[in-house]
Amino acid sequence: MGILVVVISAYALSLFGVHQLQEAEAPLPPLDLSQGGGDATIVQLRLEELKPTTNRLTVNVLVYPGISAYDNRFDVLGTDVAVRLYPTSDLGDLHYPKGKAPAQLSTTVEAHGDPGNWPFDSYSTEPISADAFVGSGGDTKKVPARVEVTGELDGWDVSVRRVHDPAALPTQRGSDNGNVVITLKRAKGPLIFDLGICLVLISLPTLALLVAIPMALGRRKFLPPFATWYAANLFAIVPLRNILPGAPPPGSWIDQAIVQWVLIALVTAMSLYIFAWIRQGD
Repeated sequence: MGILVVVISAYALSLFGVHQLQEAEAPLPPLDLSQGGGDATIVQLRLEELKPTTNRLTVNVLVYPGISAYDNRFDVLGTDVAVRLYPTSDLGDLHYPKGKAPAQLSTTVEAHGDPGNWPFDSYSTEPISADAFVGSGGDTKKVPARVEVTGELDGWDVSVRRVHDPAALPTQRGSDNGNVVITLKRAKGPLIFDLGICLVLISLPTLALLVAIPMALGRRKFLPPFATWYAANLFAIVPLRNILPGAPPPGSWIDQAIVQWVLIALVTAMSLYIFAWIRQGD
């Protein structure tokens, strides 16, 4: 009964702790179109997906040009608008045609980080800025735009800071028109789950050695049914490793420090078990 109480209490506390940590992870604030005046051009980046192994952050880009670029009769664009992000995104200029309401266009930007440091890896973009090209042909005008980042990514803590260029000229984009740097770190809730899986991986070979060593030394009776237990442990390593949130790339530190140790220790325990089987046989 005491063991059951301890196990159930630990389980309940872990659920409560993870739930509280997930509630503390608030998404980025929604876009405030009132900043910068009615004729300011705003480029919204809505976070969609991060691919750590390729260092690519997928964002949905939506432009809010100034009032002069709108056709108020139908609430559509009165002229062609193109958005160019700096550093340049993978799709280059994003075009929003005249006569249609602006729609979100998906593109990817580079997020620098080391996925091999999972689950303590973090990723940051270079300072992102944007320009809008309003009009078509020879009437095209280059208008500086303010970049705003919204949304959230499941399993990630996202922070945004602005980097100001002292040499930049003042614009009508609002009081805070610096370039944005997006930083992503593993959320605390999934991080605790990752560490729990690592503890399970470490405990498997430890328990196997605690059983195999006494049998190999002749201090415990040889039990043939343990052969299936060792085989099940070996086959359980790869599924446990693959369910880790964030899918760490092969060869990351967890493979070198934990998975490799688990496999070597389990093979050693199974070898001791076979040695005990040979000793007990006539």
